[in-house]
Amino acid sequence: MTDPTSAVPSLTTKTLEVLSAFSSSHPRLALSDVSRRSGLPLTTVHRIVTDLASWGALERAADGRYELGLRLWEIASLAPRGLPLREVALPIMEDLYEATHENVQLAVRDHLDVVYLERLAGRNAVRVLTRVGGRFALHATGVGLVLLAHAPLGVQEEALSGALRHWTPRTVTDPAQLRTIMAEVRRTDVAVSDRQVTLDAISVACPIRGADDTVVAALSVVFDADGPITPQAVTPAVRAASRTISRLLGSPSARRQPHDVRRRSGRLGDV
Repeated sequence: MTDPTSAVPSLTTKTLEVLSAFSSSHPRLALSDVSRRSGLPLTTVHRIVTDLASWGALERAADGRYELGLRLWEIASLAPRGLPLREVALPIMEDLYEATHENVQLAVRDHLDVVYLERLAGRNAVRVLTRVGGRFALHATGVGLVLLAHAPLGVQEEALSGALRHWTPRTVTDPAQLRTIMAEVRRTDVAVSDRQVTLDAISVACPIRGADDTVVAALSVVFDADGPITPQAVTPAVRAASRTISRLLGSPSARRQPHDVRRRSGRLGDV
């Protein structure tokens, strides 16, 4: 017999629902907005929000609405797949940015989503839809294709069996075609997303491997499809940068590979 109390959301679940009401498009909310977006009664929301604000997870703005507090950032920065990886990768990402002056992105996989840990972008770099801390589907972006290609088979099948969104007419959503692309990504260690998310951007991505040689993250450069950079030109730089990060993380295969890219100022291959 089913326990009738099992269908009642716990206080923890309700608290998470309150926090989930905030998003990049709704970063500041009134109590009534939180209630509406979370589906919780206003009295419950008021009690939870008061506790979260006292702890520092929420902050009250001058207009009386609430926004996420720095205490959450402090806690989130302790995630082992977040800050340590970012700290290792950031100097290499900065070198890659100086070589390209385009968007440089670092991402990991969280089940069926890409989560972006860091992004460097110049003032004149092509517009992207991603943001630090944001999520995106696996099948369309360069980093997503890398992470999906190296995901466990069960994750791949789950991702390809669901509804795959189109962002542009060039977005690949056919499972058979995606399997072919993933096989090529595993063979070459490079993924190219050509105007699949926006019609003016191309992404070139490579895997980052950890101490056990499994793929733990992906690194990409996103550039203007109509600009002077081509995937062929930028691939050596992205590959060299991802290999350097992998080597710093202790990847045995990255240590075995010869470092054949020399520093030559102003060249895309310099990282």
